[in-house]
Order: sequence, then structure tokens, then C-alpha cells
Amino acid sequence: MTSTPITDALRYRPGTDLADLDTRATPGFDGDKDDAAKELPDLAPEMADLQEKLFAAGYTGSGQRLLLVLQGMDTAGKGGILRHAVGLLDPGGMRLKAFKKPTQEELAHDFLWRVSREVPAAGEIGIFDRSHYEDVLVVKVHELTDAAEIERRYDAINAFEKNLVDSGTVMIKCMLHISKDTQKERLLARLEDRTKQWKFKPEDIDERGHWDEYQAAYATALERCSTAHAPWYVVPSDRKWYRNWAIGQLLREALRAMDLDWPTPDYDVEEQRARLENEREGGE
Repeated sequence: MTSTPITDALRYRPGTDLADLDTRATPGFDGDKDDAAKELPDLAPEMADLQEKLFAAGYTGSGQRLLLVLQGMDTAGKGGILRHAVGLLDPGGMRLKAFKKPTQEELAHDFLWRVSREVPAAGEIGIFDRSHYEDVLVVKVHELTDAAEIERRYDAINAFEKNLVDSGTVMIKCMLHISKDTQKERLLARLEDRTKQWKFKPEDIDERGHWDEYQAAYATALERCSTAHAPWYVVPSDRKWYRNWAIGQLLREALRAMDLDWPTPDYDVEEQRARLENEREGGE
């Protein structure tokens, strides 16, 4: 059902007005909800094979790794993505980090300090649930630092990401784009479901009062930090089924583009086979 590479369909183009991007659109997909539900699990075998090749490459000395950054307003669906799209991967080869409000120790360092400690190791797939972009989004909206520092941070983020990419990291940065109306529906659904009420915080309503400021902050972050080496992808997320399908596709396309294969042994296979076959029974 894919009509075009998802990386092309979702890649943010500088100069694009975020308000012009439809939060209910399904770019790159010609099917419907049922089609997506059938197609998403079908990605698992290929992704498992590619993930194991990535792990093998890291084990034998390659610096390749993959980092998925999930950034979005509350209720945009980071948890759903982890269950349905990221859930197609082997957790043994993943590193998941959810970034919350900085601790006092973290605030004592530069904003990138806590992030740099959580990047995936060679051969791993890393998942950031929120990220270093909180420090040019929440911090900007609530004026937790001055404008000059915010400006410095855009450049620092670009340099940080360029260093990651140069050292072998493939980055998939996803802005989960939802509408204010959809967020309201999802917050109300949380309040109406006893099993979901724990997710709700009264501050969520307060944050909605800053919706326009957040959209402006996102627009600036996309414009300033969507680069050739680490582009942003804007994922319409009002339709949960499309959001999950799209992230699954982005992961598969990124793994495919890494040109992964089984590492060539640095030893003579036949020689080692002969050694094993010629061992004396019970020998050392």
C-alpha cells in the first residue's frame, strides 16, 4: 500500500509552515486502517534480520547504530509507537530512554550532558522518548532561560547530532504532529477510563493554554535543526494507525539504507572447522 518512500513523504522541507501540514493526512500510504493493521506486523521478519545484522556489525567493530527520536505534544502517541512499531524489534538490542524533567544534577551540567550519556552503543537501536529538543521547546515556551542561550542551543544541537552521525549513528527524528482538538479528545478519554486516569495530570490542561507558543517553538526547532545529516520527519498523528505504520516504515527504510550484511570473519573458517573436527574426544 506504500505509494512513495516514507522518508520522502514525511521529510520536513525548510520553509514549510507547520500549520499547513494536515494532522490527519496519510502521506506515503494508499490504504486504510485495516490495511495498516495487516501490513505493520509484516515488517517484523525483515526488521529482525536487519537488526541482528546491525548488532553483529557492532559486535565485530563497526560503529553503526540507529537512534529514533520521538518528540510531540502530550497524547501524541509515543507510548503507542513503542508498543506497536518499536515493539517489532528485539528489546535485547535496544536502548530506551524517556527524558523527564531534569534533575538537580542534570541542571548543573550543560543541557546535552544527560543526553550524550544515553546514546546507543555500536550495534544498538536507541529510542529517545522526548529528547534534547525539550531544551528548546519547554524551556523556550516557559522562558526558563534567556533568548541568547536558546539561540546557542540550536547550534549546539546541530553540532552534537553531526558528531553522532559522523561516528556512525543514523538518526530518525520524528515530530508527532497532532491537532489541539485531537489532544482534547485523548485527554478526555483518559479521564473517562479508570485504567488511563493515572496518565492524566492537571498540568496537562495548563499546558494547552500554551498551544500556540509550542507550535511556534516546534516550527523554529524544525527550521533550525533539520539538516542534511539529521533531517526531521513530521508524522501526522491524529490517526493512531497511520502514525504507528509510518514509524515502522521509517525504521525499516533506515535499516535498509545502512546496507547491513553479516560481518566477514577475521579468521579462516575452514581452519577452525578442521580444528574442531580433529579434536580428540575428551581432549582439552
